[in-house]
Amino acid sequence: MTEVFSGLATGFSVALQPFNLMLVLFGCFFGTLIGALPGIGPINGVAILLPIAYSLGFPPESALILLAGIYYGAEYGGRISSILLNVPGDAGAVMTTLDGNPMARNGQAGKALSLSALASFIGGTVAVVLMTAFGPLLAQFGVGFQPSDYVALMIFAFATLASLVGANPIKTLIGAVLGLMLATIGVDSNTGVMRFTFGVPDLLSGIDFLVVVIGLFGMAELFHLVEQQARGAVKSIPVDRTFVSWADILYVRWTLVRASLIGFIVGVLPGTGASVASAVSYGVERRMAAPDDKMFGQGDRRGLAAPEAANNASAGGAMVPMLTLGIPGSGTTAILLGALLMFNITPGPQLFSQHPEIAWGLIASMYIGNVALLVINLPMVGLFARLLTIPQHYLTPLIAILAFIGIYTIVGNPFDLYMIIALGCMGWLLRKLDFSLAPVILGFVLGALFEDNLRRALSISGGDWGILLSTWESYLLYALSMGVVIGPWWRGRPRRRGEGAADKA
Repeated sequence: MTEVFSGLATGFSVALQPFNLMLVLFGCFFGTLIGALPGIGPINGVAILLPIAYSLGFPPESALILLAGIYYGAEYGGRISSILLNVPGDAGAVMTTLDGNPMARNGQAGKALSLSALASFIGGTVAVVLMTAFGPLLAQFGVGFQPSDYVALMIFAFATLASLVGANPIKTLIGAVLGLMLATIGVDSNTGVMRFTFGVPDLLSGIDFLVVVIGLFGMAELFHLVEQQARGAVKSIPVDRTFVSWADILYVRWTLVRASLIGFIVGVLPGTGASVASAVSYGVERRMAAPDDKMFGQGDRRGLAAPEAANNASAGGAMVPMLTLGIPGSGTTAILLGALLMFNITPGPQLFSQHPEIAWGLIASMYIGNVALLVINLPMVGLFARLLTIPQHYLTPLIAILAFIGIYTIVGNPFDLYMIIALGCMGWLLRKLDFSLAPVILGFVLGALFEDNLRRALSISGGDWGILLSTWESYLLYALSMGVVIGPWWRGRPRRRGEGAADKA
């Protein structure tokens, strides 16, 4: 423990230098703006700033502090468009739309924004504290995960999907299957077989995740607004002056604790990321709330706090394997790993002893950055909420511009512009049929991870399916999956018995 405090003292002496402190603040602010733009996300923000930081000759610790500030600032800022426009800024913000946007439409945009800001702060702070205390130990646990264990983790994530639309699990299942089907489009990397390409060359490499997100959410929201305008059913959304209260904080206090822990643990596992963390935490929270979960999907504070705490906690968790073992925990930390290698610094177990100013400086900057994000964003809640006053005939082209520019500048293929229109029509139709779009997105994300790891596990075992039950980690995850599915039904038995007795009487 003495080494930890000594390392933190070294880190804060680096992070509190005026130049590095300025980079923390700039990274947090710029990252928030990037996260608020649909489709950009933290990985692209870090990729854009990396060559600039390198070409300006920043010291390694300063460059990493700037890029890390953009990373968790973007995770923090993804909530803005998710809550106000129902368009997630990145994959980790998909779950935020489920209850954040209904709160805004119910006249609680200020409360939703401030609650998500607080949840993000708590999730990020819990993550950096745990990273400081238990980082190396958890990294060893995460790197020990075998492909069969990842299969069990994906099954656990799919089990939590059942709680996303509790009133109609069949529609949830259909949505997840649609996402899995979208994930299989393209050339199979193992067999070379073309799957669902229909002879279109642009589909050989599959569909980019950003295309799916912007199409199903951004363009579907655009078509919904156009339909409302054509029918004359456009409603003005009231701009409120609500703000998160102590009662709100006490109401979600255990939600924040659970989601922060789940987000950090999932973030430590390489290759999972904020989308899996937010999905699992939301599903677990709804299952724990059953049968008192009627408001989930309609503006429940727990449904907003859980994914917001989890996605920021996962950002901190993803730093653990990168710093301690040199293994990126997410796409964004892979870029941060590349940044270290550009400066001829090798991450791994020796990083803390050979370059303490980099490792501990980064950790200390995360403490400062979380506070800075809260200070920067809370006073701006009213300004963000006033975006809802933009007339819908201006909001419609704004969403279209963000969607088309965001996709074309990142993907660079004109075919993808037609693809987001097609997916937008699909998303609009699903909304008309009262489907939730979140299971489709999560089926798409988890499907690719599930297939890759299942193939690896079976390749290792020579086709023996028994490998899926070969470790205690997989048994634990399967048990948790069964608990997630069976638990709410088991807890609801006394209520059902009471209702049955009342009916007989």
